[in-house]
Amino acid sequence: MSDAQRTGKQQRTGEQQRTGAQQRAGVQETGVQRTDAAAPDAPGTGTRQSFLDLLHAQRVWDVDLPSFDPATAPSTPLPLFHAWFAEAVAAGQAEPHTMSLASVDAEGRPDVRTLMLHDADERGWHFATHRTSAKGRQLAAHPHAALGFYWPVQGRQVRVRGPVAETSRAESLADLHARSTGALASALTGSQSEVLGSREELARTADAAWERARAEPDAEVASWTRYVVEPREVEFFQGDARRRHVRLRYRRDGADWTRELLWP
Repeated sequence: MSDAQRTGKQQRTGEQQRTGAQQRAGVQETGVQRTDAAAPDAPGTGTRQSFLDLLHAQRVWDVDLPSFDPATAPSTPLPLFHAWFAEAVAAGQAEPHTMSLASVDAEGRPDVRTLMLHDADERGWHFATHRTSAKGRQLAAHPHAALGFYWPVQGRQVRVRGPVAETSRAESLADLHARSTGALASALTGSQSEVLGSREELARTADAAWERARAEPDAEVASWTRYVVEPREVEFFQGDARRRHVRLRYRRDGADWTRELLWP
C-alpha cells in the first residue's frame, strides 16, 4: 500500500471515530438517543419545542406580593380565611370563590375538579352538588376531601383537609333556591357525570329545564345536596419573590388549634 493510500485510510478512520464519539456524546448529554426526525406534532398544536418555549416563558407572580407575618395570625383559621378572601376580592382576583375539590374513588384513586365555595363558617367550608354525581358517590363511599384555593394576584393559596358531612335537607333546599335561574335549571337537568348520548339531547333537556326553572322557582331537586368539609388541617401559603414562602398550618387538636410553620 502506498503512503498516499495509507494516509487516506487513516483520515477516513479518524473521521469515523470522531463521528461515533460525537454521536455517543449526544446520547450522554441528553440521556436519550438523538434522531434526525422530529416527533410528529398533533394537528394545530405546533412543535413540542414551541410548547416548551411558551411554557418556560410564563412568569410566576409578576406582581407586588403582600407580606404576611404569621405571628400576627389569629388563633383559629376561619378569621384569617375571611380576611384573605376579602383581600383577594379587593385586589381584583377573578373568581376568588372557585376552589379545587379532591376526593377518591372506590379504588382509592384521586379525583379533582373545580367548583364554587358556598360558605365558610364555624362548621367548615361548604359546597353543593348532586348526591348522584361522581363526586357525590365518591364522598358517600369515602367521606373525606381536600380543598384548594389559589389567588395568584397575591401569590396566595389556602388548603383545607377534613371529613365531609351532608347538611340538613332544609339547608340543601335553601342552597338550591338561593341560586340563579340558570343554576336551578342546571340542577334540574340532572344526570351529572353520566354518559351523554349527543349534544342535541343536552340541548333538549336543558331547554326544558330552563322553562321549568322560570315557571317553578321553588322546584325541588331530590339529589341536590349541600356538603361541609369539617377542617382538620388548614394551611395558608404566602408566596415570596425570593422564594422564602411563608407556610402557616393550623392543625386541629381536639377542640383547639395548633399553629406551626412549614418549610417552603
